[in-house]
Amino acid sequence: MERHSFTPSIIALLLLIPACALAAPDPSRQAQLQHLLDQDCGACHGLRLTGGLGPPLTREALAGKSRDSLIATVTLGRPGSAMPGWAPLLGTDDIRWLVDRLLQGKPAR
Repeated sequence: MERHSFTPSIIALLLLIPACALAAPDPSRQAQLQHLLDQDCGACHGLRLTGGLGPPLTREALAGKSRDSLIATVTLGRPGSAMPGWAPLLGTDDIRWLVDRLLQGKPAR
């Protein structure tokens, strides 16, 4: 059986690629998602995402929260609160893109 010495190198390289880069929505979909962030998220979290019915979604407010926990919140919602789960309307890649956008500090326009 022949072993390939480059396999560990390829695996290491793949681990360096951010997850969001693997499945970024196309530019048209990104525009739709930005609109959703502005309008739908902004309806509860404030038009500038600084808080309202829901907590602020600014970069500073999200500091210390893990990407995975934010993805779970957007996907499943928060039982007992007004935060709905978006899984019935958005795919996993869309939700990841939205969370990454918030974590990068790119608020609604």
